[in-house]
Amino acid sequence: MLRPIVVGLDGSRESLAAADWAAREALLRGLPLRLIHAWEGLPSDAADLPELDVPRHWARRILRTAMDRISERYPQLYLSGDQIARPAADALVTAGAEAELLVLGSRALSGLGSFMAGSVASATVAHAVRPVVLVRGDQAHEDERLPDTAGLPAAGTPDRAVVVGVDPAHCEELLAFGFESAALRAAPLRVVYAWQLPYMPDSAEAKARKAVREVAERRLTSVLAPWREKYPTVEFHALAEEGRPAQRLLDTARDACLLVVGRRIRPARLGAHTGPITHAVLHHVHCPVAVVPHE
Repeated sequence: MLRPIVVGLDGSRESLAAADWAAREALLRGLPLRLIHAWEGLPSDAADLPELDVPRHWARRILRTAMDRISERYPQLYLSGDQIARPAADALVTAGAEAELLVLGSRALSGLGSFMAGSVASATVAHAVRPVVLVRGDQAHEDERLPDTAGLPAAGTPDRAVVVGVDPAHCEELLAFGFESAALRAAPLRVVYAWQLPYMPDSAEAKARKAVREVAERRLTSVLAPWREKYPTVEFHALAEEGRPAQRLLDTARDACLLVVGRRIRPARLGAHTGPITHAVLHHVHCPVAVVPHE
């Protein structure tokens, strides 16, 4: 049975942009799309209270409006929708576990162009066991493609690059997602491994930098070798670069259509844990971000 792509809806512009992105992704992957809206409401013994009529109406309208929009724009897509009577984060994590990937909207801070994931999205990303993609409300399909000859956004130009940030010791899931995403889009792939030189006397720095760079390049080349054979048509660039990982990823993803980062799965703890690099990237990147859980 095919895993669907699942979108979490809350009626916002951001969640509608996420639904649009997810619909295009579902068509690329040949998968069904499932729209869900979680509304906890009140216990069943209070279901007849008249004061519930208005929130119940708006909850149904959120799902119906999104389904009508997606059906009109993507009539060839197999589409379903569900209203779920559970807290939003719990519902999204559960639905995401049965999905190929989960897609959520993410609000941009005015003037800063950065992500404000919100408590529900943050909790979902931190506990999801399948990939989660965050999409900004101002994201359009044309933004994911190269500009036309006049330098303007265009619908018919090739896709921009997919960027993946990796640690060679834990990168199989990220590379699988990144190479598949690039192959589906016929887009180039940039694989970024950022390394930093430990503190040392100035006299030894130049020699040490050369040695660490060579080791980093060899490690990256080694982990990419099997993927070169599996995806021979994907044009990819291995970038072993000195610097802070979050900043290197942000710099490389400035003109990307998708950024792929990882989140290490840890034993359950209090609060949300996405890791410092993923956390920083989520708050400052402009393109959609896929967060891929890994061991």
